[in-house]
This record gives sequence, C-alpha cells and structure tokens, in this order.
Amino acid sequence: MATIKDIAQIAGVSIATVSRVLNYDSTLSVGDETKKRIFEVAEKLSYRKKTARKQESGKIALLQWYTEKEELEDLYYMSIRLGVENRCQHHKFHVTKYFQDNFQDLKQEDIQGLIAIGKFSSKQVSELRAITGNIIFVDTSPDEEEFDSIVIDFERATKKVLDYFLEKGHQQIGYLGGRETFKDKTSIIEDQRESTFKRYLEEKGLWKEAFMYYGIFSVENGYALMKRAIDEHGDNLPTAFFVGNDSMAVGALKALLEKGISVPNRVNIIGVNDISVSKYVFPSLSTVKVYTELMGETAVDTLLERIEGRKTAKKIFISTKLVIRNSSF
Repeated sequence: MATIKDIAQIAGVSIATVSRVLNYDSTLSVGDETKKRIFEVAEKLSYRKKTARKQESGKIALLQWYTEKEELEDLYYMSIRLGVENRCQHHKFHVTKYFQDNFQDLKQEDIQGLIAIGKFSSKQVSELRAITGNIIFVDTSPDEEEFDSIVIDFERATKKVLDYFLEKGHQQIGYLGGRETFKDKTSIIEDQRESTFKRYLEEKGLWKEAFMYYGIFSVENGYALMKRAIDEHGDNLPTAFFVGNDSMAVGALKALLEKGISVPNRVNIIGVNDISVSKYVFPSLSTVKVYTELMGETAVDTLLERIEGRKTAKKIFISTKLVIRNSSF
C-alpha cells in the first residue's frame, strides 16, 4: 500500500498537507488544484499498472455528470474517470472531457464513441443518442436493450453489510445516505442502497424510520447528519451505521469522535466505495470495496467492441468486496 510519504513526494507537497487533505481537514487553506493533485495521486497509486505502446487509435469523449469540484467531495467518480483515462492511454486513444453543462459541444467533435460516467435523464440520453450510437454508460443503465452499461449491484452490496452487522449481533442499525436528482432536475434518482436497506431490515422486523438520515454525498453532510443523529438519539444511538459512501462516512466518523463516542466500541461504521482516503482516516474505515478503476477500464474495452462492430447491448456487473478495518468489528 502506498504511504502518505509516497503521495507527498509525487504530489510535491508536505506530508502534513497530504494527511490533512486526505482527512478532509476543513481548517486547511489549500487550493482545489492542490487537493485534486493529491487525491489523483492517491487513487493512481492504489492501482498503478503498466501501459502498452500502440499507434494512435482515434478519439473518444468522456462525459462526466460531476464537476471537478464535486469530484473532490466524492472520489468515487474521480476513480472511475482515472480508470477510463489509464485504459485509453493503454489503447492510445485521445480523450476529450466534457461535463453536463457543455456536452452539446460534442456535436462538433469527430469522435468514435462516448463514455458517460454518472446519472443521466431520459432527455439527456436521447440527446446523447443523437450524437453517437457508440455509448457506454458507467454507474447507470438507462436502457439495457439498447446501450452498454457498467454497473454495481448495490442491492447485493447493501445486504453484505447488513448481514455482517446482524451476524455481529447489532439490532439497532442506522442509515446515512444521499439523495440525488438528475442535473436537468427532471426527477429524483432512486438509490438501491437506501431502498434495499429499508426493505431488508423491514423483512427482519428491524427497520426504524427514526434511524434513517438523508442528505448529499459529501464529507460535510455526513458530519452534519451524524451530529443530528447523536443529538436526537443520545444514549439510544444505533450501535451500527451503514453509510451510503465513504465521503459521508469520513464526516460521520469525525462527528462521533468529536462527541467522544468510541468507534467501533460504541458505534460501528461501514461505508461504500473504498476510496483511497478510507485507509488513512482514523480509525481506518470499513467499507464495501467497489472496483472503480476496473469499471473505467471495462468501459473502454466495451466501447472498443462497439467500435469494432458489435451491435447487441451488454450490461456488465462489477463485483464488490466487504473490507473490514478498524471502524467496525
């Protein structure tokens, strides 16, 4: 595993700066460009691979639903993007990057295909279809009869966490998660983690509405939601929390430790994604590892098949793994 010293050397900053950035220290005054460089180095070091040298293969477009600033709050999409970029380098594809506020400019590009990372409304999907027929969706599957997609089975991942908590004897289990809408504000996006959590615990007679907290997928919001849970439940605070992503879980850990609540002795925390910072926070975060770099790499390989003539759509599920560290036992 890469160390903070390794990251600091490559990023060209001090070890202290790396440590504070990876722990989302809100008192640190450092620019977004520096943060981005540190996070990208940390992510790249976690799956560094050799690349082959080939002739230039052409141009593909990468469309991200997160802005660069939003990526810093939720490294999940950054890690997928880096997987795409690394695989494109391997295949000698030139990549042009776009965001949802400027993807109409794609019409002017001579591209062979498009990789769309994130969530897109029906209207946006129709607009993308008009640009190119070679589209791969990553982290969503708007129409599995027509489009290729690379996705995670978050229902199964959620059940892994809940089964682990139940095996450890937890009966009071809380949930912290995010709720998202499409960027064009057409509708709310259903979250499999939230719906599975509720349904699975309802079946076991253990679900409680009072233990459900919703916000946005960010460190700051995870912190605020856990503070609220602590204030509302006091000594009856759940003994375990499933948190929708690692960024929120980092904030939740901070709130618990500020209140002197022992993790994991009093409260267990398990997040989702296994972003690079999960190893460096205190206590180190238990999480569901999502192979985000593989999602990005698979998207590129799948797009190549489309470019080479495959017509039948594919929906590919990437597996997950429960990783237990020091925030649970």
